[in-house]
Parts: sequence; C-alpha cells; structure tokens
Amino acid sequence: MTAALTVAALWVALALIAGLLSYSFRVSAALMEIVIGVVAQLLLGPEIMGADASWIKFLSTVGAVLLTFLAGTEIEPEVLKLKWKEAGSVGFASFLAPFLICAGAAHFLLGWGVMGSWLAGLSMSTTSAAVIYAVTLEFGFNKVEYGKTLLIATFVTDVATVLALGLTFTPFTMKTLTAVFIAVVVLLALPKIATPFFRQFGGLLSELETKFLLLCLLGMAALATWADSEAVLAGYVVGMVLAGSVGSNHELIRRLRTLTFGLLTPFFFILVGSLVSVPALIAAPGATIFFFVTKVLTKTAGIFPVAKHFGSTTREAMYTSLIMSTGLTFGTIAALFGLKHGIIDAGQYSSLVAAVITTAVIPTIVANIYFLPTHLLPKAPEQENQ
Repeated sequence: MTAALTVAALWVALALIAGLLSYSFRVSAALMEIVIGVVAQLLLGPEIMGADASWIKFLSTVGAVLLTFLAGTEIEPEVLKLKWKEAGSVGFASFLAPFLICAGAAHFLLGWGVMGSWLAGLSMSTTSAAVIYAVTLEFGFNKVEYGKTLLIATFVTDVATVLALGLTFTPFTMKTLTAVFIAVVVLLALPKIATPFFRQFGGLLSELETKFLLLCLLGMAALATWADSEAVLAGYVVGMVLAGSVGSNHELIRRLRTLTFGLLTPFFFILVGSLVSVPALIAAPGATIFFFVTKVLTKTAGIFPVAKHFGSTTREAMYTSLIMSTGLTFGTIAALFGLKHGIIDAGQYSSLVAAVITTAVIPTIVANIYFLPTHLLPKAPEQENQ
C-alpha cells in the first residue's frame, strides 16, 4: 500500500505542477498535464511513474468517462434540435476528409500496408471531446450555442470513427446486438428514473445522486467494453440523455466537476503524455510530422467550407477547424487497437500516438492565440446591464 500511495502522491504532485504552469502561462490545464506527462516519463522512467499499474489505468478510464459525460450534459436538447444540421455536417466533414486522405497518404506516400493505412486514417480522423470540453469550459463557450454546437459536432465525428473501426476491423457479433439492445432500453428509461430519483434523494450528505450517476456510467462503460466498443462513448451518450435533468442542476454539476478535474482527469491526461516514446520520435520524426500536418490540413479543408456555408465568419471557421483538429482519446485508442491486433508495428504506433498528442497541443494553442472568437464569449453581468 505504501508503494501505491507514493505513486499516487507523485501523480498528484505532477498534476499540481501542471496546474500552476497552466495558470502562469494561460494555457489549458489538460494540455499542460499532457506535456508534464511526457516530461515526467522521460525524466523518471516508466518504473518510477508506475504508469502500467492497473489502478492508474482504472482512474484514467473513469476520468475519461466522467469527462465525456460532463461534455454530454452541456448539449441542451433545444440546441440539438436547432443546430443538428450544422453540427452533423461539420462533424461528418471532420471525420471523412482526414480518414480518406490520411489513409491514402499512408499507403501511397509512406508505403504502409492496406489495413495499417486504414487504421492510420481512423486514428487521424478523430476529434478530442476531452480537450474540446476542457477548453470550452475554460473560456465559457459551454454556455453559448457556438460551444454546444462544437460539442455535438465532436460527438458526430467520434461516433463515425467508432462505427468505421467496427465495420473495418471488428465484425458485429451477438455481443454487439445484445449490448445495443440493452443500451437502448437503459437510455430510454434513464430520464424517467433519474428525474424523480434526484427530486426525492437530491442534496443529501450521502451523495446519492453522485452514486446513482456513477452506477449508470460504470455499468454502461462495462457493457461497452464487453461488446468491444469504447467506454468513453457510453459516457457521452448518458450525458446527452440526462442533459435536461443533470445539466440544469448546477450544484450537482459543480460537485461532479470537482471530483472529475480535481482527482480523475489528471490521471488520464498525464497517462496519455507518458505513453509518448521520445527516443523513438527523435529516431524517426518524419512519420509523426507527416501525419500531424496531413491531419490538420485535411481537417481544415473539410470543416472550413462547411462552417462558412452555415454562416460562420472566417475567424470562427478557422477556430472551429483548428479546435476540431485536436485528437487524443479515440485517436490513441484506434492506434492501440492496431498495435494489439498486429495491424501496425511498434514504430508505426509511436508515430501515430505522437501525432495524435501533438494535434492535442499545437492546433489548440494556435487557435486560442490567433483565432479565438471573443465576440461569441458570454458577456459578464456588468456588460449585460450596460
């Protein structure tokens, strides 16, 4: 137990350092935690970091599930009805252009095998819900239509990626059909059960609301992994279904954010950073740079004209294109799937993961410095009164 507590203290110390640097340099805490994870893995090594410990992977997974759940609760049903065409078009363009072009480029320009190239295309097609939610929360975009539309578009992109991964590499089985049936039943019943439950047992010291939500999230996540799908997708869907009830309970959301950002998500982001093999990247940086540039260019080529079509200004369309070029969770998951199943080798895996993580950092920084649509940010109360 002493060893586990020591490792836990180390990771919390790293999260604290990341938070202080994030505050000092005015960058996203999530991005700084990834950078700190890369540096810590390089300086301390995997044994001292303890990144292979099962309890760290568990906390990391729960953090990702809760993060995507909170992102889902920001999607108000009214905004979904109003913006589904725009969000759906942006989200699908965000998936299709990088998927096809990155896969073709990997095969014809880098000489990768056919299946490895498709896997590379999938890994590059993703958009990070975790990064986008963290960034929109920090700037307050989660309170306006623009930010909510961005979150819906991200969900569309990631669902398309998961479906393509399943159709391309894993056959749909009875497990898949069983999981889909159970999930549909649960999701239809959840809003009818949650609202009266929160009304009856909300606000108690024993935090029955939080326990109820954790039961739903962990149960759905277990169902998803049993069916060879992804746990974080379950968190997103449950969040969207409960957006009308949980999303309007600001005190409950505040407590969940404290649990998520204070304890769980640092394990997720630092672990992601610790997976990057810096020596492997230094030895062969070409593929990483190639995939990074190709992903950002194809995301921009796909998203920018669609955003302009729906009335965005050039500044807004560029911000949307760059912020949706971020990748993290699903991109890493797709690469790890390829490595585990022998579709790609360790060198190809490192290149893909490094490119995915790089897209989580550089496009976000450039977007926030040069293209931040400040006119869309929510106004302070004193500004509204003027």
